[in-house]
Amino acid sequence: MNLKNKFDENFLLTNETGKELYNKYAKDLPIIDYHCHLSAKALYENKEFEDLGELWLSGDHYKWRAMRTFGIDEKFITGDASYHEKFLAYAKIMPELIGNPLYIWSALELKRYFDIDEPLCEESAERIYEQTKKLIKEKHMTPRYILEVSKVEVASTTEDPIDSMEYHQKMASDSSFNVKVLSAYRPDRAFYCERPGFADYIPVLEKLSGIKIDSFEMLFMALEKRLLDFKATGTMIADAGIEDFVWADYTDREIERIFTRAMKQMTLSEEEIAKYRSAFIVQCGKMYYRNDFVMQLHIGTYQGANKSKEKSIGVSCGFDCTDDSTAIKSVGGILNKLTKEDCLPKTILYTLDPAKTELYAVLAAGFCDSGTRAKVQLGAPWWFNDQPYGIKRQLESAAQLYPVSLSVGMLTDSRSFLSYPRHEVYRRVFCDYIGSLCERGEYFSSEESLKKIIQNVCYYNAKEFFGL
Repeated sequence: MNLKNKFDENFLLTNETGKELYNKYAKDLPIIDYHCHLSAKALYENKEFEDLGELWLSGDHYKWRAMRTFGIDEKFITGDASYHEKFLAYAKIMPELIGNPLYIWSALELKRYFDIDEPLCEESAERIYEQTKKLIKEKHMTPRYILEVSKVEVASTTEDPIDSMEYHQKMASDSSFNVKVLSAYRPDRAFYCERPGFADYIPVLEKLSGIKIDSFEMLFMALEKRLLDFKATGTMIADAGIEDFVWADYTDREIERIFTRAMKQMTLSEEEIAKYRSAFIVQCGKMYYRNDFVMQLHIGTYQGANKSKEKSIGVSCGFDCTDDSTAIKSVGGILNKLTKEDCLPKTILYTLDPAKTELYAVLAAGFCDSGTRAKVQLGAPWWFNDQPYGIKRQLESAAQLYPVSLSVGMLTDSRSFLSYPRHEVYRRVFCDYIGSLCERGEYFSSEESLKKIIQNVCYYNAKEFFGL
């Protein structure tokens, strides 16, 4: 058996055309990470990491989920074990992660940041731990160092309207850091009016915005005031998580009544929740249109499926899943309402349900119009789909229905500072896909056309679409 037992620079590139396209046109492009969950505070403070255990396991719920499937004690996942112990526990399962993106992501991170090309396993773990710890100290590996050596040009974190933006403002005036750090505006806490904490959240927003919020109309005056504060830092990006969304027609009077009931912490009916959420997203869309923001809609999450574990360990710790309850027609209701009122902003639709990828590609194409390239488009393979198979699946299916050449490409959606090789994975799969089309005779335009497509999807489309 001819096993290489080392990292292969041709991984995911299965045809000669794809290899050439990747190495000539995609490999060395900068990265625009327009959606992530990195800590702006950690970026500003720029503290050196302790070891690879901290880098890998301090906030990566992908790794946490995998470790739990092997029955590893929570002590070595999110518990009080040292990062050294957590690293050894993760290393032990690495050889069994065959076919899982964590295997290739981890291998890429070892190769790109530490020049280690041997496989990580229980036997090599201690040696690799010591080697990487030494390099972390020698190179003074900090969050900023990692972004700079990863060729990140722009990173957009995600914050709530009540976030002070203190660290973004400080970094904006720091000429020593060459990466532009933006913040996507994400008002989810004002969207979920039925959840505990909604009535307590509004007074905080009121105080920060300086606007008295005694109605739904005034809520949006406060939200727009904060949007303009975000815009002043250079961002033009907004996010929304629309979990379990159902479109419902509404009147302004109904929404004001529902808002009043929510502020009194009264129990809302399913119909009231649907109407409020519909009105909220539409008002957000209008607000984004007025202010030239891109609206990103993340669809199909099932937050905290394991309620008991989420309660004992915490949110965003690996207990979220995929849901299929949001109908295409409901999302279409948002787009249709905004189109009828001539205020549809540039929009990206992300689906966590891979079975609906083609459906959302068709929906997006139906709301494009003159004046803007890819005004409404299908987002990158997201969350559970952001692995080689998911990327390839989306390219092969969605490209039939929406021009893939218009895509704004990949994002990390990550809390891990070492997650930037995910862009490399995307670029490799994309170039391999393009190469396969060429070799099968399905594409025979010029190399210059191929160069333009690859560089646009991997870099320039995002730069233009987000006004960067």
